[in-house]
Amino acid sequence: MNRMARAATTSDVFNAIAEPARRDILAALRSGERPVSELALELGLTQPGASKHLRVLREGGLVRVRRSGKHRMYGLDARGLRPVFEWTGGFEQYWNESFDKLDAYVQELKDDRKQDQP
Repeated sequence: MNRMARAATTSDVFNAIAEPARRDILAALRSGERPVSELALELGLTQPGASKHLRVLREGGLVRVRRSGKHRMYGLDARGLRPVFEWTGGFEQYWNESFDKLDAYVQELKDDRKQDQP
């Protein structure tokens, strides 16, 4: 079956989190709402750059915004990460099997060491 690649849009959560600065913003917002000026300062971004990233995150459903006086307060809306969670969940069995193999290998090394000791 021939599938065409889906065009990236700003409302696509995977596109939104592809940029490291946007992932940093999401991590910073885990501790609570912040104005763009505070986020920009904390993350070493220009205010226009931070605003651009926040717009992409908002359009992707990952950030909510509300007015508080003269400021716009940005907060995390982690519900938007559900598609990412569901997609990565498909790899859980792979990781569990890999960790089980690693545990078995470490136990084997410990057993070998015990046998080698006088």
